Amino acid sequence: MLSPHSFSPDKAAAATGLKAAVTILDKWGASGEQGEAILRVSHSTYARAKKKDALVEINLDRDQLTRISFILNIHAALRIVFDNPENLYGFMKMANHNPFFEGRTPLEIMGSGDFVAVYETFRRIDAMRGSQW
Repeated sequence: MLSPHSFSPDKAAAATGLKAAVTILDKWGASGEQGEAILRVSHSTYARAKKKDALVEINLDRDQLTRISFILNIHAALRIVFDNPENLYGFMKMANHNPFFEGRTPLEIMGSGDFVAVYETFRRIDAMRGSQW
């Protein structure tokens, strides 16, 4: 049991964000390996984040927190663009023929784990909010 003095709001917020991102990735149909690469976390950390109430606090670096932010913001953009769950959760696994994607799925590109790939995917999907595609 945690004492009130050992509780860290930053570590708790990081755990909450990680759990939310893992839930979203799961709904998008990401494999565990893709999710681990996208968020740059270990297999054990990813598995703990998937379990309800298993992760209360965690230390994450700025890169990992930024990656979580990208996932949450992509999800927010997709919620604005799409009304139906099939597109909201299926879009990330759909082949995209726009520039940059060139027939690949957003999840496939981000699954490389490369920070630039995750950022560029976020940037292009975020632009959909303003119908810039």
